[in-house]
Amino acid sequence: MNIFRELWRNKTLVWKLGKNDFKTKYAGSYFGILWAFVQPMVTILIYIFIFQFGFRVMDTPNGYPYALWLIAGIIPWFFFSEGIINATNCLMEYSYLVKKVVFKISVLPLVKILSALFVHLFFIAFAIFIYIIMGKTPIVQMAQLGYYTICAICLITAIAYFTCSIVPFFRDFGTIINILMQVGMWACPIMWDMSTFKMPAKVEFLLKLNPLYYVVQGYRDSFMDGIWFFERPKMTIYFWVVTLIIGVIGFTVFRRLRVHFSDVL
Repeated sequence: MNIFRELWRNKTLVWKLGKNDFKTKYAGSYFGILWAFVQPMVTILIYIFIFQFGFRVMDTPNGYPYALWLIAGIIPWFFFSEGIINATNCLMEYSYLVKKVVFKISVLPLVKILSALFVHLFFIAFAIFIYIIMGKTPIVQMAQLGYYTICAICLITAIAYFTCSIVPFFRDFGTIINILMQVGMWACPIMWDMSTFKMPAKVEFLLKLNPLYYVVQGYRDSFMDGIWFFERPKMTIYFWVVTLIIGVIGFTVFRRLRVHFSDVL
């Protein structure tokens, strides 16, 4: 509980460092923070071109074009991927702060997650705009995007405090996380619709055990399917139980290893 009180007392510091991290990431480039938005947008367009026009993927079972189905799922994935990767390496990046005895290093993972959140909120607005210009009227369930964003933040935070604690002692762990993110995009699933593939029930069950599946499906429920989160009670309970367990493990590992961070960095 001490770490939660520490984070709450330093919420202003988290906000300031998060904004500064977002601004300085592209400070040396000509277009500045515009690159934070351009790169994911180009990635989305490439995927849409390959799958919808290259492989001729037709409309999804709910009647929405594949492009809109993909956008609804890939936006939370971008947030998750960027948040995990950046937060995992935060102690390495801010090693000069970790070595300062008076600095509260527990805020660093949240700083990276907050920095990624700025881009994520932009893409939610961008997605709504795309849906409108493609003739899909926003549905009332889009109001719960805030809830699913909180779900994503909690899951990222729970995982990030564990991963960032391991990297200072095992530097290759950061590379392993990058590889897992590449695999995770296909296993979640982000690019393909599970309902259109005939796979063994056990395999489908295992894929749905991934807590991120709940978040991605929640975004698609909010953008397209018109399903409220409380209409999926089992998935909701499962997600929060798993996230809580991961969080307890992550915060415990961080708390026990934090005294050694400055020695290995």
